[in-house]
Amino acid sequence: MFYYVEGTVALIEQELAVIDCGGVGYACRTSQNTCAALQCGKKARLYTYLSVRESACDLYGFAEMEELNCFKMLLGVSGVGPKAALAILSSAPPSQLALSIITGDTKFLTRAPGIGKKIAQRICLELKDKLAKEQENIGAGSGLVMTAAAAPEGTANAVSEAVSALMVLGYSQAEAMQAMEGLPVSDDLSAEDLIRACLKKLAAQ
Repeated sequence: MFYYVEGTVALIEQELAVIDCGGVGYACRTSQNTCAALQCGKKARLYTYLSVRESACDLYGFAEMEELNCFKMLLGVSGVGPKAALAILSSAPPSQLALSIITGDTKFLTRAPGIGKKIAQRICLELKDKLAKEQENIGAGSGLVMTAAAAPEGTANAVSEAVSALMVLGYSQAEAMQAMEGLPVSDDLSAEDLIRACLKKLAAQ
């Protein structure tokens, strides 16, 4: 229903931002990362997700589309609700969070309040399985192999992890592969370095 809300930041509280759009204040539940990027009295745009349940109707908003996509991905995991998803997103930037999911770093996920080992394992397992199925469905696995093969031996895994992490952030594999093209690849570049470079390139398009 709402793609984004844009207006003046009227109020910032813990995991809540109110955006004044033409005299109407939209209360957007959000992560601490988004709250930190906002300033009262300044203009802002939040990309939104409307959650409608029998007992509540809540609007969630994020400063970056990647964070919104990550939020929606987390909601797709059985047992993960909006509150848990926000706690996870508040613990790290989207790029770092996506990489921890791809690499199966459950200890990183359990840093978020209320996230135990079992739910962290479920998040990693279900999202990695989902990405694997998407890669099979679009038949783009060979393209990923070619990109990894063209990279130095020590960087092949980083390329693969970076592409998968970009998919967690809502990009298609084709978009991730295109963003990877032309980037300087060397043995000292980590997957996180590649993700940051790709996101910068994608934002400039």
